[in-house]
Amino acid sequence: MKPDCANCVGLCCVALAYDRSSQFDFDKAAGEACRHLDARYRCVIHTSLSAQGMGGCVQFDCHGAGQRVTQEIFDGRSWRDEPAIAEAMFAAFSAMLEIHGVLLLIDAARRLPLSAPLREQRAAIEAELDPSEPWSQVSLSAAIAAGVVPRARAFLKSLGAQPQIESLRPSVRSIR
Repeated sequence: MKPDCANCVGLCCVALAYDRSSQFDFDKAAGEACRHLDARYRCVIHTSLSAQGMGGCVQFDCHGAGQRVTQEIFDGRSWRDEPAIAEAMFAAFSAMLEIHGVLLLIDAARRLPLSAPLREQRAAIEAELDPSEPWSQVSLSAAIAAGVVPRARAFLKSLGAQPQIESLRPSVRSIR
């Protein structure tokens, strides 16, 4: 769940879109390589991103989705070397970003005082989001089609209504 840019092909720098704002110095369309991405898939202004108006890049964390897509799903291949895989690779990255984001929350739920049935449900969802076998295009597509991300979100949302979780929330009076 930690990014490893050395094992990625700059997916965040090409697959994602952003608009010129206080966080980004220019507009970039999804599928268009950032002007700061070099031939080795590294950011040429990495040490001065904020100073150069790219604070959004500093704040972004793929939580390992980039290297997972590059290494597991595409066996180290690259969108740049094989333009025919670009669209599929970017779609896989987008899906894996969602999966990793929800997986972080499911992992955090491990520390909550859950009943045995809820712990089992949490573990089952985690196994779907982080299978023991490496991801493939087929398994990723199947997980998305099966609704694993919406199901995980619904589970997480349901935890807020659990009495043992509800009691952990600070009251408004205790905050004042």
